[in-house]
Amino acid sequence: MDPVTLVVLSFLLPPLAVYLAAGFGDAFWLNLLLTLMGYVPGIIHALIVVT
Repeated sequence: MDPVTLVVLSFLLPPLAVYLAAGFGDAFWLNLLLTLMGYVPGIIHALIVVT
C-alpha cells in the first residue's frame, strides 16, 4: 500500500493502518490497546509502525 495513504490512515484510524502495514499480529493488538487508552498514543504507535 502507498506510504502516504498509510500515514493518513494513521491519523484517522490507527489500528487499520497498523493492520495494513504489519498484519494481524502483536503490533495490531498493541495499537488497538493504545488507541482505546488514548487516541494520541495510538497515532504515535501507528506512525512508528508505518514508517
